[in-house]
Amino acid sequence: MATQTSTRIRVFLAGLRALLVLTVLLGIAYPLAMTGIAQAAFPAQANGSKVKVDGKEVGSSLIGQSFDLVDGDGNPRLFDAQGQEVVGHEADDGTVTYTYLAGGAQLSEEQAESVGTQPDPSWFQPRPSAGGYDPLASGASNYGPENPEFIQLVKDRKAAVASFNGVPEDRVPADAVTASGSGLDPHISKSYALIQVNRVAAERGLDPAVVGKMVDDHVDGRVIGILGEPRVNVLELNIALQKAAKAE
Repeated sequence: MATQTSTRIRVFLAGLRALLVLTVLLGIAYPLAMTGIAQAAFPAQANGSKVKVDGKEVGSSLIGQSFDLVDGDGNPRLFDAQGQEVVGHEADDGTVTYTYLAGGAQLSEEQAESVGTQPDPSWFQPRPSAGGYDPLASGASNYGPENPEFIQLVKDRKAAVASFNGVPEDRVPADAVTASGSGLDPHISKSYALIQVNRVAAERGLDPAVVGKMVDDHVDGRVIGILGEPRVNVLELNIALQKAAKAE
């Protein structure tokens, strides 16, 4: 009996030692070593591939973002389904709701549900996002390709993109009307970028040829020459666009 107890204690202590050693090696030493190597060899990538303009962080080259209309303070402007701007109304308890039009009319409950942002025509726009480009809500819509709601959504998006950019619907590429699997894709196809050139150029008073050249300059080729399709990073393209507009 004493021998069995002693054996069990030895097995327990051996297991405990193994647990402690592996915890230190794999739970502390290995993560610290990998973090140190990453910070030394690839500091930009290790810290999220953040993009800065004039010393200010404006996003990440790996995560897409929206480019919507904003007010003077940089806050998103909201609109109803008819495109009329909606303003905030502060209640007595300090709660702010967006249920009034700029002219003072109050929205119905149904109208208030349709309130949302609108894309800024002076920027190149990304592809749709099922999660609104929220990194904490990464994911797809989970619609099947034959889902009637998805089919109607694609039709509505195609009509909206065509109207927004002043092009026929048959020129609207697939990535302009479908979200990526993550909902955070920072890239669009060259085709989608090109149909936006005239609209962006007109809004900024730039030569369309100059804006088109920017698109060409920001096309990334296939990964290792064979994977994926040529693509354009929207944030990087918009930064170049802003610099060109300031230089005019």
